[in-house]
Amino acid sequence: QVQLVESGGGLVQAGGSLRVSCVASGRSFNNYVMGWFRQAPGKEREFVGAITRTGDTTDYADSVKGRFTISRDNAKNILYLQMNSLEPEDTAVYYCAADSVWAVREIVSHYSYWGQGTQVTVSS
Repeated sequence: QVQLVESGGGLVQAGGSLRVSCVASGRSFNNYVMGWFRQAPGKEREFVGAITRTGDTTDYADSVKGRFTISRDNAKNILYLQMNSLEPEDTAVYYCAADSVWAVREIVSHYSYWGQGTQVTVSS
């Protein structure tokens, strides 16, 4: 069992930056592939990116590639999502998730643990 708590969301202007964090407690954080997802009103939850257990490999959705960066600090049990060049289309609740298999990292149902989400709003 692992508990996840996101923070760092907020309101930012288009073109700005924001970093959201996800603090994990419980079982060993470094045992898990970690993912970031987002859900906008009226839309399905979608994959943003993921990172391997050691942090040596990341993957991103095409819509955020080159703008977003995922990292993790296994010593502190924290997952990060650095978001740059934000666009109004990035407005959503952002969720961190744990415990997938890397090969299916984009699939919501393959993650066992989820945070409560943090709202990111990008104004135009």
